[in-house]
Amino acid sequence: MIHYAHFTLDNGLEVYVHEDHSTPMAAVNILYNVGSRDEEENRTGFAHLFEHLMFGGSQNIPAYDEPLQKVGGENNAFTSPDITNYYITLPAVNLETAFWLESDRMMSLSFDPKVLEVQQKVVVEEFKQRYLNQPYGDVWLKLRPLAYEVHPYRWATIGKEISHIENATLDDVRHFFYKYYLPNNAILVVAGDVTVPQIKALAEKWFGPIAPGEKYVRNLPQEPRQTKARFAEIEAKVPLNAIYKAYHTSGRFADDFYTVDLMTDVLGRGKSARLYQKLLKERPLFANINAYTTSSIDPGLLVVQGNLNEGITLEEADAAIEEVLQELVEIQLPEQELAKVKNQAESTLAFSEIELLNRAMNLAFAANAGNPELVNQEAEKIQAIRVEDIQNKAKELLRKENCSTLYYRATTG
Repeated sequence: MIHYAHFTLDNGLEVYVHEDHSTPMAAVNILYNVGSRDEEENRTGFAHLFEHLMFGGSQNIPAYDEPLQKVGGENNAFTSPDITNYYITLPAVNLETAFWLESDRMMSLSFDPKVLEVQQKVVVEEFKQRYLNQPYGDVWLKLRPLAYEVHPYRWATIGKEISHIENATLDDVRHFFYKYYLPNNAILVVAGDVTVPQIKALAEKWFGPIAPGEKYVRNLPQEPRQTKARFAEIEAKVPLNAIYKAYHTSGRFADDFYTVDLMTDVLGRGKSARLYQKLLKERPLFANINAYTTSSIDPGLLVVQGNLNEGITLEEADAAIEEVLQELVEIQLPEQELAKVKNQAESTLAFSEIELLNRAMNLAFAANAGNPELVNQEAEKIQAIRVEDIQNKAKELLRKENCSTLYYRATTG
């Protein structure tokens, strides 16, 4: 159970406080309600670019990391299709340093052309190294536009193409910043050896003076129901043939999310999972195989992916996967198998709550979804799932016409 208090500043900043006096540390997590799904199709990769720019200094603090390191703090950030998240951990006695740093870059990010140029080069190099020059690195650049036709999930967080980052101007950057990086488009969570009155005072002092902007109202195109199987094939110099099968499913905070999540655990979590047992152990078709959900806020994907053993054709592997999936559709899951994955899921949940920063992040994610109490309902939702729920959901989702299949064929040249 994650206990918390909540208040809202006059400028719209939502603040959550989770007190834990068993630790001398504090975690400060600030979530901006903007991800790659909020980008324009011809200007992609901006949310991720901003993750980098926000560490390039503000008007009053030219070097972000240096003052934080002096007080024993650490920081990092990540961008997803749904959010951009920044976090700091530091000794609670030095908490105000985190407020000073985060508020200053929210209020007065540096728009230095040199900073933009440097970070553009960094992101372009990341694009090349992680997505273009790494084996299988471009999978999601291919799979997303295959699975999505209209929703902006059809491009990856890094962006659709390098030129969008290379051609970004200072005016583009300013427009993006003043649209999304606002107190009324952010959630601040502070956890650790802190008190609610203390956080109220610090929030008012450091964030209170920042003016709000126009409220961002998200109005994204909704992905239509897929009614026909989709297929694509690419060739590249990779070690092994690989296959990716993506099925449309619901979003992270939908009522049936945990049913789908447990279904992927049955299929692909660990060496006791069905895909491993049937397609690696009993029939050595794959070198590795797993299943998971993308856990996106808007309707996401259930993905089955694996690298084939040498000598196995992609068509043979695809048919074998279909056999395993259809067994889940046609034959009800044994109670003990469901109990096992439930216990695994609850164990993972319990371990995740040991870390102070994880608690802060999870509270921020739930609050951003519109209901912070969701963070305390996961175990109950997991235990409520029945074997018939798994089978019914398998029948609904694991249909060929709901599937986008990508063959990644290894070339020998």
